[in-house]
Amino acid sequence: MLKAGLIGIGFMGRGHLDIYERFEKENYPVKLTAICDVDGEKFKGKFLPGNIDVGNSKYDFSKYRLYTDVDEMLEKEELDFVDIALPTYLHAEVAVKALNKGLHVLCEKPMALTSADCARMIEAARRNGKKLMIAQCLRFWPEYEVLKEYVDSGRFGKVTGAYFFRGGSTPRWSYQNWLLDEKRSGGCILDQHIHDVDMINWLFGKPRYVSTIAANVIPGSGFDILSTNYIYPDGKVVNAQDDWTLNGSYGFQMLYRVNFEKGNIIYEQGVLKVNPYDGEGFTPEISKESGYYREIVYFTQALMNNTPVEVAAPESTMATIEIAEAEVESAKNGGRITPVK
Repeated sequence: MLKAGLIGIGFMGRGHLDIYERFEKENYPVKLTAICDVDGEKFKGKFLPGNIDVGNSKYDFSKYRLYTDVDEMLEKEELDFVDIALPTYLHAEVAVKALNKGLHVLCEKPMALTSADCARMIEAARRNGKKLMIAQCLRFWPEYEVLKEYVDSGRFGKVTGAYFFRGGSTPRWSYQNWLLDEKRSGGCILDQHIHDVDMINWLFGKPRYVSTIAANVIPGSGFDILSTNYIYPDGKVVNAQDDWTLNGSYGFQMLYRVNFEKGNIIYEQGVLKVNPYDGEGFTPEISKESGYYREIVYFTQALMNNTPVEVAAPESTMATIEIAEAEVESAKNGGRITPVK
């Protein structure tokens, strides 16, 4: 039985908490024993809602050991791994602490605010012989796994073009409004758009250059609306857009359209469609489990079986941050074509 500690029960942390409570009901061999959050009011059930259906509103916290100080939890608890769902600017600091304590680490996306911090996390994992995985959930999302299989297999030939979009209401539900503080969250590029940056990296590898047009709407939040072109040596046309100022009744949407030499794959309004050019389009059978559940199962299976973290290897998720850094630099220079290091 693996013993886990959850650090942070904000919006995404509660989504993780739901999964550990599901594990308990399923008799899955992972037990959440301790929870830490600096805001003790959360242990009284005082939460702010987010923009997607993640996390319940009522929990029985009496079955967990509760902390408001990370160092105290790491010192007192005997754990196998920690699950970090903290504000982005704390990811590297807390992950390195946990790794140095001899614990495996699952950390929410984005990996960190900078690629230098990502490198620190990877070095700490290597030095301590522990596993580190970043919860880039789209790598475990069934509709995106289908796309990955078609890209890797070449079933429809080469990719000629790809478009990704993600958008929704302004995130005003975070503790002390950290999400709208560029210095703590990295803004829309590092927090929300990073999902599609990571998908482009996972599917196609690092682009040679990026060109990003972006705008700041909310003072102090960084870039809130953006469009990036990713430039690859083979000439495929790849673009991703994001907007977290779509308030009112818009809700939240994520979608993609990817064109190949012999077909296309479309994911819009929650519907996946595969369209070969030599036959009828169809909706493939896929897992009904969410990427949030499947990523934690994958990580814990890697711990139980002592297998490498390959689907979301930390070196790969660090490359995602390197791409995002180039996007920020390009945006600050009016869309100037910028190399990815």
